[in-house]
Amino acid sequence: MTVAIHDGARAAVLPASRRVPRTMSFGRLGWARLSLLAVTAALLSAGAMPGAAQAAYPDKPLRMVVAFSPGGPTDVLARLFAQKLGEQLGQSVVVENRPGAGGNLASDLVAGAPADGYTLLYNSSSITISPALFNTARLDPRKVFTPVAYVATVPLVLIVNPSVDAKTPREFVDLLKRRPGALNFGSSGNGTIDHLTAVLFGKQAGVSFAHVPYKGNAAALPDLLAGRIDFMMSGSLNAFLPFVKEGKLRAIAATTAQRVSVLPDTPTLADTVAPGFDSGTWQGIVGPAGLPAPVVAKLNDAVNRVLAQSDTRDSLVAQGAIGTGGTAADYGKLIGAEYERWTRIIKETGTRSD
Repeated sequence: MTVAIHDGARAAVLPASRRVPRTMSFGRLGWARLSLLAVTAALLSAGAMPGAAQAAYPDKPLRMVVAFSPGGPTDVLARLFAQKLGEQLGQSVVVENRPGAGGNLASDLVAGAPADGYTLLYNSSSITISPALFNTARLDPRKVFTPVAYVATVPLVLIVNPSVDAKTPREFVDLLKRRPGALNFGSSGNGTIDHLTAVLFGKQAGVSFAHVPYKGNAAALPDLLAGRIDFMMSGSLNAFLPFVKEGKLRAIAATTAQRVSVLPDTPTLADTVAPGFDSGTWQGIVGPAGLPAPVVAKLNDAVNRVLAQSDTRDSLVAQGAIGTGGTAADYGKLIGAEYERWTRIIKETGTRSD
């Protein structure tokens, strides 16, 4: 037996097993209440959906953009963290290299990506330098990015050709003062962190030297070994360290406040000739502005878990880097302070890009 229920021009035929018992009587008010309950349940279910989707993050592979070419020091650490982040998150993290314009090309790409946590920038300190260097204030990192995690600091080391008549920071400064502008300093390019660190050092120590910019540290290394340039301030310790150990190059000082673990006998500029001097490159992860807080928290936790692993620490040390970690808020404070610092120095010195 069936019961027909009519609704306007449409009719549905229900089996007797699903018909409304005679003891239940629905007038117009009863049906209205039932409809209201159904709509409310649907809305509550829909309201729960964003939270459920957010809790599932990530449910597809992530893209990690790097502003430098493959094989460089930043790219090496980015790939290490991409692999280990993937293990923590349960999704692959694919590295995409977008070099150019001092990192601004990569910054542009990530800043314009959806703020959903699936496009991230493995950044270096260049995000706080390039906006002023290239006069692109629209890429102010405080406005276009969401800080996620502080990954590592990479100290720079003052390295000289053995023909340079100086073995200590004090001897090196005295030599520069005796021969103002005579020594050649090689950098990885105009406006790069090693160039700006040398400019800062020269200003504080009251010395001068000739600047020879290269297209990266790898291009400058042969000339340093051959004595065509006299010194560099480099963070590519994995490339320079073997030559230091062989005596083909000489490490004079670290530019950061702490000594470098792989060169424990090398003093810092701050401890010797430039009190308070502290400059080096650093790396971390940011996303587009507006990244949801739960996504930031999950990524930050994953990065800190990776940094706690002993093999990660060993890999960082091998690259001359120091694992940092901490909260996303702390990383945001570092980015803001460094942006203000380098913007001021670039304006004061008139430094321009290549």
